[in-house]
This record gives sequence, structure tokens and C-alpha cells, in this order.
Amino acid sequence: MAGGALVDLCVRWLHIAGVIVWLGHNWSNVVRRPRYRRALPDDAPRETPEEALLAASRREHGVFRYASVVVLGTGLTLLARRGVLREALTLQGPTVVLGVGVWLGVAMACNLWLVLWPHQRKVLGFVPAPLEERLRCTRVTFLSSRVNSVLSLPTLFCMVVGSHDPWALHW
Repeated sequence: MAGGALVDLCVRWLHIAGVIVWLGHNWSNVVRRPRYRRALPDDAPRETPEEALLAASRREHGVFRYASVVVLGTGLTLLARRGVLREALTLQGPTVVLGVGVWLGVAMACNLWLVLWPHQRKVLGFVPAPLEERLRCTRVTFLSSRVNSVLSLPTLFCMVVGSHDPWALHW
């Protein structure tokens, strides 16, 4: 296997692993909390088990957030290595479906980093905030998470179809 092909294979597998983590986290939230509840994580005094839970929560949210960066970075790298990055980003030629998937992924990442995460930090108590502010943030994080969950299906569709089935443009 040539060096370039090995790099492509590794980047593709990293991309797929990132997608599984990122989308899996989105959908696990939908399954665990199908409806909105105006509630905060337990505010019990921080003893060893609760501190462990807080540390696990920080890790979980960190892995989730950085999976989005891995997905975007590896996806753009794959398109650049193929020489179609510009075409995909400008929604031209046979990569238009892929490009739509890329832009949906960018929207999801922006929603995650610029809307969900700043509010989630308050909900989880990582950033000090008054109780009423934390409760307001629960609604924002719920809705923001749902937006990403809903967008994940057309994004995944565009990425798979655009990558493996260019004839889809001629429907």
C-alpha cells in the first residue's frame, strides 16, 4: 500500500470514528431525555462520588466537542487530498451533495461550540451562574442539542451519498 493511500485510510477511519462519537452522543441524549425537563444535575455537596461524576461529565463533554473538530478536520483533509475541497465548499460540480453535507456539519459544529457549550458549562456548574440563569440554560442546551440531532441525519445522508454515489445529483 502506497504511503498516500495509507494516510487516506487512516484519515478516513479517524473521520468515521469521530462521526460515531459525535452523532452517537447527540442521539444518546435524545434517547435518554426525549422531552425537556427544567432540571439541573444534582447539586449535592461535592464528595468523592460526585467529584468523580463531575470529572466524568467533563471528559464526556470534552470528547464529544473535540470529536466535532476531528470530524470537520478529517473531512476537509479528505476533500483537499482528493482535490475537490474548493468545489465542495462552493457547491459546484459533482461534489455539490458532499458540499451540502460539509456546510451542515459546519453549522452543527458552530451550534455546538457557540451555542450549546457556553450554556452547557453553566448547566453543569463548570461556570458559576445564578440558579435562574442555569435553569434558563437547560432549555437552550436542550433545543441546541435537538437541532444537531435533527441535522445529523441529512448531514450523514449527504456525506454518504455524495461520497459514494455521484449519480444522486441526477434524480
